[in-house]
Amino acid sequence: MTREQLRGTGVALVTPFKEDLSVDYDALTRLLTFVIDGGVNYIVVNGTTAESVTTSTEEKAEILRVIKKQVNGRVPLVYGIGGNHTQQVLDTVASTDLEGITAILSVSPYYNKPSQQGIYQHYVQIANASPVPVILYNVPGRTGSNVTADTTLKLALHENIIGIKEASGNLEQCMAIAKHKPADFMLISGDDLLTIPMAAFGAEGVISVLANAFPEKFSKMIALALDNNFKEASALLNDFVDLNPLMYEEGNPVGVKAVLERFGVCSPYVRLPLIEASAGLKDRLYKLL
Repeated sequence: MTREQLRGTGVALVTPFKEDLSVDYDALTRLLTFVIDGGVNYIVVNGTTAESVTTSTEEKAEILRVIKKQVNGRVPLVYGIGGNHTQQVLDTVASTDLEGITAILSVSPYYNKPSQQGIYQHYVQIANASPVPVILYNVPGRTGSNVTADTTLKLALHENIIGIKEASGNLEQCMAIAKHKPADFMLISGDDLLTIPMAAFGAEGVISVLANAFPEKFSKMIALALDNNFKEASALLNDFVDLNPLMYEEGNPVGVKAVLERFGVCSPYVRLPLIEASAGLKDRLYKLL
């Protein structure tokens, strides 16, 4: 059941802030309506796009409470719990209210640059402790280390690890995972623009940043790709090719929050060390929009 729930487009939800940088719960409610009405298949809460490294434990709990109440079971929820201190991750898993959560998304340890065996043991500990299934998250460009295909496939044998969000950008690595993985292990794209080629060799969807701002078009594109209609999916993809790099030029979610401001969904504010999109970036984004 979990696999079908998480097939298609997941949105890595941003956390809206007010000008004083407190959490904007009214804007969060608007954003939830915007993405659900737009047709996303599930929502990722407290992921890295949510600026989770700069929200407090109390804020995380309240954000999750508000989202659970507003979503009210309409779409599945995935919750981000990860870090580079394994015991702290385990403590967070134990102290978080995971009722109603379909799975947790756990980023590979960053900065420490552990060995593959260290990464493996880190995830085994989390999977053993988690009351809900675990999705691995490999994003070497941010963590400083890669979860190799061999390590992923070894972890795929754990009964409580159900998939990986693969954002390495290495299509050969992704293809190796797709070829050798167990049938019920999910390969999920972590790179919006690579989702269509990944779907061609077995990916079952994406956890997307762009889907915050373009939920309807992006969800339609992914659905077409998963239905093997690559011609129409690629035509929609062309609309995002020039836009996507600007999402990350000044840090994530700086770019997508600037677009959401333009659409009247939420403000562009982010917490330090990120800063709001520059006037030049906004100008180029708005011209493309």
